[in-house]
This record gives sequence, C-alpha cells and structure tokens, in this order.
Amino acid sequence: QWYQRRVRADQNLKRDDARSTRQNPQGTRRGYECPEERDYYPYWGPTPWMDIAILTNNATVERCEYYKNNSENVLGKFYCKYPDRYFIYKEATNRGIKDIPITKAECESTNLGADATGTAFAKPEWVQADPFGIPPPECVEADWSRDNHNGNGKDGFPNQYNWTVPAHTLSDNCVLRLRYNITTGEFAEGGFKPDLDASLNAANNNAASKLDVGTQFGLTTTQANARGYVFENNPDVKVFEGSNEEVQLAINTAQYGRTFQDRTHVFAVRPKPADVVEGQSIFNMNVRGKRGNIVQVYPAVEYDFAPNRVQMRTGDYIHIQWTGSDTNPGNNDGQGRQGTDRSNMILIRNITYDKEGALANQTSTNKQQGQWSSNYPIKITNATSFMGLTNEDIIAAALIEQTQFGGDMEELDDAGTYYNMGLRRITTAGVYNYMCTRNNNFSNRSQKGRIVITTSPFVQKKIGASGGNMELPNGDAALTIDPNALNAAVLFYIEENKGTLKKSTEEENKTRRRRQATGEAKKENLDKDLATEDDANTGTSASEIISVFPLELQMNKSKAHLRIKYNAETADTTFVAMVTEQGTYASLPDSWIESMDGSNAQFKIAGGGKFQVLKYPYVPVIIAFCILAIVLVASLSVWRYSSSRTQQLGTRYRECSEGTCKSRTRPFSNNLVY
Repeated sequence: QWYQRRVRADQNLKRDDARSTRQNPQGTRRGYECPEERDYYPYWGPTPWMDIAILTNNATVERCEYYKNNSENVLGKFYCKYPDRYFIYKEATNRGIKDIPITKAECESTNLGADATGTAFAKPEWVQADPFGIPPPECVEADWSRDNHNGNGKDGFPNQYNWTVPAHTLSDNCVLRLRYNITTGEFAEGGFKPDLDASLNAANNNAASKLDVGTQFGLTTTQANARGYVFENNPDVKVFEGSNEEVQLAINTAQYGRTFQDRTHVFAVRPKPADVVEGQSIFNMNVRGKRGNIVQVYPAVEYDFAPNRVQMRTGDYIHIQWTGSDTNPGNNDGQGRQGTDRSNMILIRNITYDKEGALANQTSTNKQQGQWSSNYPIKITNATSFMGLTNEDIIAAALIEQTQFGGDMEELDDAGTYYNMGLRRITTAGVYNYMCTRNNNFSNRSQKGRIVITTSPFVQKKIGASGGNMELPNGDAALTIDPNALNAAVLFYIEENKGTLKKSTEEENKTRRRRQATGEAKKENLDKDLATEDDANTGTSASEIISVFPLELQMNKSKAHLRIKYNAETADTTFVAMVTEQGTYASLPDSWIESMDGSNAQFKIAGGGKFQVLKYPYVPVIIAFCILAIVLVASLSVWRYSSSRTQQLGTRYRECSEGTCKSRTRPFSNNLVY
C-alpha cells in the first residue's frame, strides 16, 4: 500500500489510509481535503488540481525537470476504477465501501461480489486518467524572505509571483491553492532523494527513526544512538564528548519536513472581452490585508493594494476590484463601523518637494501625480488626469458609489463589500500615486499605491538556474537564458525605445576613466572580444534600442541569447552595438553573432546593457573599393602590403565634436574579400 511506502519517522499513524500522514497522524480532515494528497507532491493518483508554478530555493535542472515531467498537467495518473453500479448500490443500501486499492495487482485481484439479487459486479480496472493537457508548471527559484516576516523580501515589499491566467481556467468555480514545504537540514538534499521512504521508519512505537543524522557529525550509528543524535521526538542529546550531561531538543518529527496549505474562497475567471486589443496586457489590481493594527492582524497584514506598485504601458488594460468584509473581530482598530473593512482609491495631492530631481525631470510622458509622503487627496476637477479614466470612473473609485445610493458614506460604512470598476483601457502615460482615505490613520497606515505608465513596450520575468525565455509583447525582442547560466534567480526587464546608440565623446570617455581610477565608479570587466571607443563601428539605426536590465548583471555569453528584429537592405553592412552600464559604447564581434537574416538578429550577450542593430550603406564601400583597384593597377609592380595594413582599409570620414574634427576609418564589412 502507498501508506506503507511513506516516511512516518517515529510517528504512530491512527489509520493506515490516505487520511493519516506523518504530519497528520490522527487523520484529521478539513472539508473534502485528502491529507495524503496535500502532503505529497507529485501525487501518485489523479487530483482536481492543475499546477501553475513550483518555487524552490534549489531549482536545479534535474529537480525542475522531475516536477514538470510528473505534473498531472502532462502525465495522466493511474487509479483503480470501480463500476458505477457498485457505488450506486452501496449508496442506495447505505453500505460502506472498503478502501480502494492503489496498486495494479491489488486492483485487478479485487472481487466486488454481487448485489442483493445475486448479480455480480464487474471487476475493477486499472486505468490511466487523461492528463489535463496543458503546459507543465513553471519551475523557478523562490525569493528569499525572512522567517515570520509575512513574506516580505529583501527590498521590504512582499514577494510575489506574476501569473498570466490561461484560457483553460475559464470557470465560475475556481479555487487557488498555495502549498509550501519546509524541509530541514536533517534530510539529505533537502528531502529530494528516492531512498527517503518507509525503510527509514521506526521499528516500533518506542524507537527512533532510521534517518541518518549521526554521519553529519562524524558519528557511527552506534555512537549516534548512544549520544542521542537520532531523528525522533524531543531527543536527549549528549553534546559534550565523554560526558553524560544531556540537553533536550524541541523536535517534533511531524513538523520536520512539513507541508502547509492555504486555499482561497471560490472565484471566477471570465473570458477576455472580444474588444480587447491583441498584444495588450490586462492587469488585475486588488486589496489585501484585514482590519486592525499590525499586532491584531498578524500573521496577516494591514490593508494594502495588491500589487501596490504596477508598471503598465499605454494601451494596456486594468481591472480594479476588491472585496471587503463585515465580520472582522469587533475590537480590531480601524476607521468606520466596527467589524467592517472598506477601501477606496483616490489620487494623492500633487508633489510638494523635489525628490531626486522629480520636479525638474518631469515630461509629458512621466509627469508625476501625487507623492507618497502626502496624506491629503488631490482636488479633483474635470481636468484631473488619472490614467486616462473618465471623470465618472475617478469619482466612483473615490466614493464607491456604483454599489451604493445613499447612507453613511464619509467612511464608506454603507458601501458594498465588493467593488468592481470593470475593465478599463489606459491611455495616458505618467506616474500616479494614490491612497485609500479610510485606511490611513496612525494604527494602520498607510494604504497607498503607485501606477507607472510608459509608452515603451516592456516585459519582465524572473529566470533562474533552470533557464527560461521572455519576449516583448510586440515580438521585437526576445531573451533566452540556457540552463545553468545563472546561479540564482534574476528578475529580468526588457524595454524598447526609439533612438540610435552613439559613441561617447572623448571628454565623456576621459571622465569615465577618471571616475573608475579614483573609485567613484566601479571598473568595468568588459569582455576582451568587444571593440570599444575608437575601435567600435558606428552607423544608423536598423532596429529600436533594446535595454536589458539589470545593467550590471554579468553572465556566461555562451548561454545567454538576445534576438532583435531589424530592417536593412541586403547590401547594407549590419552589426550589433551596445552601451554598457557605465556608458561604454562597443560593437559585438562576429563570433558573438549567431544569425542575421535581414529581419532578425540573434547574438550572445555577456550581461545587461542597451543593444541595437546598426547599419551603414554599402555604396561608400564600393567607391572605396574602386579607388583601391585603380591604385593597384597603377602600382602593381611595387605594391606591397601586410595583413595588418589590410585590416585598416575602409571608408575615411571626419568626426567633429565641439569644434574639433578627427579623421576616422570605418572598416569594411568582415564578410568582404579584399
């Protein structure tokens, strides 16, 4: 039986079935939950759960492939199928059903007997259920977070996973489940070993489990048993060599290697409206947290918009909706009627002091509305701009009047518990800071958020050791990271902008070198293959500028690939230029170029930076070639050349900056034979 193969350590299971597990020895059930299925992944039999993602601190290729290949998304699981007539008869006669076998041999040898008329039931069949037929779950590194800090990450904001909702989830009856496994160092390889099975269970109720703890301390099995270095509940450990003094450890083997679970209420996933423009994203914005101060709400959090920072681009859509409650604990702090929570959304007053040049650097596309340090809302007029929403939407989000036509609304007491603005298309770029007027007092401040809307296409995605790929919504660029190119998860961000990458002036180069020499800026560790400064090619744009962030990231260039769409004539000389984190202009060598077909360029990259396909026309090169031919004919008997001189041939041009001009040579294309 399956339960006989499970690790129960020294726990005494009340039942020998799927209700009792090592961490649930008493077989307690909650709703329709199956404790065994909850605790073990991937599960051996069919389940109703479709896998979305696996986040692990050890996302090796081996481990991720195991999870993906054994997910029910792609692999149908076997089960023992009883005839329907058997279940109908048992229910009608109020007779119990014995445990259903979970192995092929036991299933096919089971005799179900006959009904009251003597008619025999058909024999059970061992069948394989169909997989869900959807892509395998994503497997990425989990973000670091500190214990008991509500999931907040290194930057103080909550860790999150961005899920693109697939079409196969369309239903009015959806439930989301989050399971998180905590595995301690007592389990080798984090518990990810095939030999962690029932052979490690205690021989009897009074014995320790056979999990090997002693060898981690250089002890033999005999020494480990004598000194208490064993895996059992509350062991007495002799820490000091040659001494019988003992310390007792607070260990519960039911909690070491443990799965926890959260499940949502039922929610609906609706079809995307037909008028939504293809290639544009829909962002869902909600509210998380509950009524109360930080002590009263723990281990939940105080009110917060979720996400409280959103980046979008013009043309994208936003769906603003949230739920409230009338059943919070009656004595929890907060504004409005006791026991209730409500939210609204209104722009904060305009910026009042200059922060990092925010006032001076504002343009029509990054104009900032509001500032988080303020606590008063903006004065709304017909001219108020909030993402391009109509005045009616702005008022509705502030007063929640779509679901209420009267009553006590100063603190939103009589507003409905659910607010739904509906889908709205964003038309106006800018930075918008907003707040909730009700949940912004001393005990539970402050419920604020920020929406940044740009005009540039962008995409962001976390990629780790198992590799991955990402693509701009318009398909103009894509990044592929091979497995094992990274040691840890990195949040990549790609953005497309118009313009042309330019060489730095000599003065800018001098300044950069000086700052690096004095330690004001870190020294660049540029690949020796890159042609930089005067040696780098220049030209006109054949593509948009593609920025890959983090700029400071360095990778193995043989395992990171960037594809950029470009447009050039067949005869044009094309190449790839880049600008590094510190502003160094460079052109990529031919050895980095994987393919260039006139419409797509794919090449290796060694880290973040700004990249662009540049070109210069073929005509000047032809002229130079003809002049060279004349010189060769006239001087055929005396012409001598060297390979080094040949490499210097090219088109001569003048480069002028601030009144000073210098002669330059633009080299011929590398694929020409001179």
